[in-house]
Amino acid sequence: MARFKDVTCTICGCLCDDLQITVENGRITEAIGACHLSEEWFLTQDTKQPPVAEIEGREAPLDVAVQRAAEILGNARWPLIYGLSRSSTEGQRAAASLADQIGASIDTTASLCHAPSIMAIQEVGESTCTLGEIKNRADLVVFWGVDPVRSHPRHFERCSVDPAGQFVPRGRADRTVVVVDTVETESANLADLFIPVSVDRHFELIWALRSLVQGVPLERSDVAGVPWEVLVDLADRLKSCRCGVFFFGLGLARTGLGHCNVEALLRLVRDLNGHTRFHARRMRIPGDVTGADTVLCWYTGYPFSVNLSRGFPRYNPGEYSAYEMLEEGEVDACLFVGSEGVDDFSAKAIAHLRRIPTITLDYPTIPSAISPTIRFTTAVYGVHLPGTAYRMDEIPLPLRPVLPATYPSDAEVLNAIEKVLRRAE
Repeated sequence: MARFKDVTCTICGCLCDDLQITVENGRITEAIGACHLSEEWFLTQDTKQPPVAEIEGREAPLDVAVQRAAEILGNARWPLIYGLSRSSTEGQRAAASLADQIGASIDTTASLCHAPSIMAIQEVGESTCTLGEIKNRADLVVFWGVDPVRSHPRHFERCSVDPAGQFVPRGRADRTVVVVDTVETESANLADLFIPVSVDRHFELIWALRSLVQGVPLERSDVAGVPWEVLVDLADRLKSCRCGVFFFGLGLARTGLGHCNVEALLRLVRDLNGHTRFHARRMRIPGDVTGADTVLCWYTGYPFSVNLSRGFPRYNPGEYSAYEMLEEGEVDACLFVGSEGVDDFSAKAIAHLRRIPTITLDYPTIPSAISPTIRFTTAVYGVHLPGTAYRMDEIPLPLRPVLPATYPSDAEVLNAIEKVLRRAE
């Protein structure tokens, strides 16, 4: 039996790094400190042992599958590489390098998640901070369009609500928690104040708050379904706190004109910093989607939806986003570094995927969301392999292995494919 301390979990963007893992007879038998999402993830590791490579559903030698994958990508005129949010820095860099080699479009799961938020940040910037700063300073925490109790189960406990900090020594007792959403969520039930907003009217509410914060006179009436008195009270709370933060999710970023909603919220934060100290943070869901954004920015200068077909990077969300390209039938070969994101595609996009050759690099316990032409099974970063992942606040954290690796890493597979393509030049 072996015990590992301070293990990092990559299920969600919190990247909780305080887990204690027990391994017996080559299996994880206990995950102390894990939430219900991560406990299942750890305990099911190595319960399945698919072949390292399959071609058309049949087991194949790894080198043969690599050669076949290189042929598919080398012959493609408009290839796409998609996913990356369940990988690590090493795999993401290898994917970006391969995309550059074959002149592919490369996109991450952010294009179907927080892409509107990223576009808003590019327009107006953001007043940001680390989760550690929130833990130590924030006495007002606002969750807008997100239910962390379900999506990030330990966020309250470790990052935002419960922990004692340098300037909030009593933890929860020193904080006011507000939830703004269109429905009453589990997080709302634990908050001090729940403010229900009408569907698709977040923008109006935020703009009204901006007016109140700036002292601009408004007609005394309900805004977006929120009573006037509640609106004024919220504006007063925002201005009078010592340190506040908005944690916002897809309920804000992907409803209506999501980028306009987020841009308005970021402008509100800028206004509030004229009165107090205030921040905004995206609630990222896949474990290392933040790392995927970061690595693509290193390599191309852009965080997602990048096209390299002309030998230099071009960035255009929508035109070079995986979802839209597949719906339009433009892609003639697709490589997934983690295929879970396929579940979020439309039936039209999935139908096109079935008409073209596809290559997937998936973890052993994750079934491919499509029937790929070639499937590679890769080892899990943070379970079988060391690596680096980025927390939702852009802080890189080391990943350490707790089980022996019996599969190659996605970086090894991607580098092998690129090596074959370079030899063929």
